[in-house]
Amino acid sequence: MTPMQRKVYGHLPDGRPVHEYTMDNGRGLRLSAITYGGIVTRLEVPDARGQLANVVLGLPTLEDYVLRNPHFGVIVGRYGNRIANAAFRIDGERHALPANDGANCLHGGPRGFGLQLWRAEAESDDCLRFELDSPDGDQGFPGRLRAVVRYRLVEDMGWQVEYEATTDRPTVVNLTHHDYFNLAGHGSALDHELQIAGSRYCEIDAASIPTSIAPVAGTPFDFRESQTIASRLREGHPQLRHGKGYDHHWVLDGLVDAPLGARADAQPHLAARLRDPASGRWMEVLTTEPGVQFYSGNFLDGSLLGSGGEFIRQGDGLCLETQHAPDSPNRAVSAEWPSTVLRPGEVYRSRTLHRFGATP
Repeated sequence: MTPMQRKVYGHLPDGRPVHEYTMDNGRGLRLSAITYGGIVTRLEVPDARGQLANVVLGLPTLEDYVLRNPHFGVIVGRYGNRIANAAFRIDGERHALPANDGANCLHGGPRGFGLQLWRAEAESDDCLRFELDSPDGDQGFPGRLRAVVRYRLVEDMGWQVEYEATTDRPTVVNLTHHDYFNLAGHGSALDHELQIAGSRYCEIDAASIPTSIAPVAGTPFDFRESQTIASRLREGHPQLRHGKGYDHHWVLDGLVDAPLGARADAQPHLAARLRDPASGRWMEVLTTEPGVQFYSGNFLDGSLLGSGGEFIRQGDGLCLETQHAPDSPNRAVSAEWPSTVLRPGEVYRSRTLHRFGATP
């Protein structure tokens, strides 16, 4: 493990400095992240020949991240994914949120956690701690929320994200991370091979709000065995039309949900495996969360210039966001729709591990 590096990445329009931290395990895994949004700007891993490449999409400058970031690399909160009609109730009290995705609230609203300046410190050379205080009423959410997120490099070429949160009023919490992965380091990610450990997924309406939980068997959503993403992407399935591709939540098999994200002693279970046949790079995603949102980069339209100087097109990156299901605050609590409510005196805890490797 090499010493963690820290430098000034830029300044926000109000003059506040943004710092970038870089962790390097000395064996080919190198992660850089900035205090604005907790954004992972680079994540370098070796291929089967030992050649390094950045496997997450990024933007060239801080100004790009401030003005035009489609959630590349951010910490998402307070609530990842969508809440229908931008409102929910807790204990009978209605809370209105800003609508920033049609009639719905997406990723915590137009000033969610991915657009906030976090406090950061190096707890060790392999652990970077982010902290954010979200005031009562922030984006309409009740309660003052204190969030702590750690990026930790672990053995076996792993990057682990650890979430904690506490509140002084009942609120809802669904923290996740929004990296766009491309294990080739360039070009399209649609030829990647994907496996998802889920036999059920959330069907959605035209506004991407879940309507029901359905089996994946016999549909283009069956990734229980590894499949190339592009192989069924253009089938005329109504759910692919609703999502403009894959933009759906899978209920993970074998996970017993615990309140508030996960128990402190819960061990991550397999959510997904991703492999790029050309480079040999692979990634396993393990989580304590009950589901994963797979998004195939449907709305990347070539209008953004990436950090490597290339235009980013549809399918050039994909997301595997570990989380609770969209619109859970508006659903009756059940095994399929576990609660996302956090109350005073409780601690929200969640972990997701990204494990990397390469095979010829």
